[in-house]
Amino acid sequence: MTRPGKDTSRRVKTGKGRTASQVRWLERQLNDPYVKQAKADGYRSRAAYKLIELDDKFTLLHGTRRIVDLGIAPGGWAQVVRKRAPKAAIVGIDLLETDPIDGVTILQMDFMDDNAPAVLKTALGGPPDLVLSDMAANTVGHKQTDHLRTMGLVEAAAYFATETLSDKGAFVAKVLAGGTDAELLGYLKRHFKTVKHAKPPASRKGSSEWYVVAQGFKGRE
Repeated sequence: MTRPGKDTSRRVKTGKGRTASQVRWLERQLNDPYVKQAKADGYRSRAAYKLIELDDKFTLLHGTRRIVDLGIAPGGWAQVVRKRAPKAAIVGIDLLETDPIDGVTILQMDFMDDNAPAVLKTALGGPPDLVLSDMAANTVGHKQTDHLRTMGLVEAAAYFATETLSDKGAFVAKVLAGGTDAELLGYLKRHFKTVKHAKPPASRKGSSEWYVVAQGFKGRE
């Protein structure tokens, strides 16, 4: 994929009830080449390019038959899957409402709900070849708390993956700066042949997000 080119910076005027942080966010959106490219390509979010870039590097989607998309809203990753693996069955889950996507089963419920794993398995109809997680906890402004909350979601996603994946399957999840903590990293290395961290170019330079990519699921012990 060719990376979107840079464009002339645009400024947002203050006023109209906007706070300084809202102005900064609007300016960033207006001047973000990935946002503009997403609109041109018909993707619901710039996050689509993160999966595209991860797939280009790790060949995640080739030959996949069943895929779980954890934290599917607004649907950019599922759109990429539909284009790159059109025959794959896709089931997504999110607490937020997500507009329908042709060929994708979308469940509106909390992944941390005790019933969520069973509902996902039933909807998919078989073991997934790939579990994707772009989930992140709502931030409260306290760095350590935000990190712990997000890593809790990553851990839950990892355990779900190792309980459901087909042999040689893969797991991809968003983590924060510093990568996966030692305990979880060890867990993934016991269950997968390779475990790597990556920061796709579409991730903003100032963002603390990285992705852990675990491939070659060894099967359940």
